[in-house]
Amino acid sequence: MAASDEFRKQLKAGNIFDALTLALGEAIELEITTWVSSADDPNILAVDAEKPAPGHRMKTRINLVDGDIDNEIGAEFIGDGPYTELREFHLQQVKDGRTIIQQNLENLQQMFVILASTLSRLPKTSRPPILSPSDENKLR
Repeated sequence: MAASDEFRKQLKAGNIFDALTLALGEAIELEITTWVSSADDPNILAVDAEKPAPGHRMKTRINLVDGDIDNEIGAEFIGDGPYTELREFHLQQVKDGRTIIQQNLENLQQMFVILASTLSRLPKTSRPPILSPSDENKLR
């Protein structure tokens, strides 16, 4: 299940803490993969065509919390490889990805402000208890 689907599921179930935890976890990391599909190759099984072959992908993982940026560049994308023209495309995707991460964090910040404001306006007797995931497991 996609993270956005899981987020909606948690919200519908009333698990606001879990939904926000999931959203925060997804907002801090972005993975960008550019790869050349081999779907037209009759020697490759359909299942294998949906995965990048070794050397046929570029992958960048950006984690804002740890400050890590990991890059993987397949041999087909360097030197005189047949896919070197895709390097610029991948770099543009990474640049765009940084903007997406920033927007995600700003949206989460706004959600937390709205949630805090809403909870502070509720009378103490009608406020839902905010449980951490470990507290919820103890109640089950």
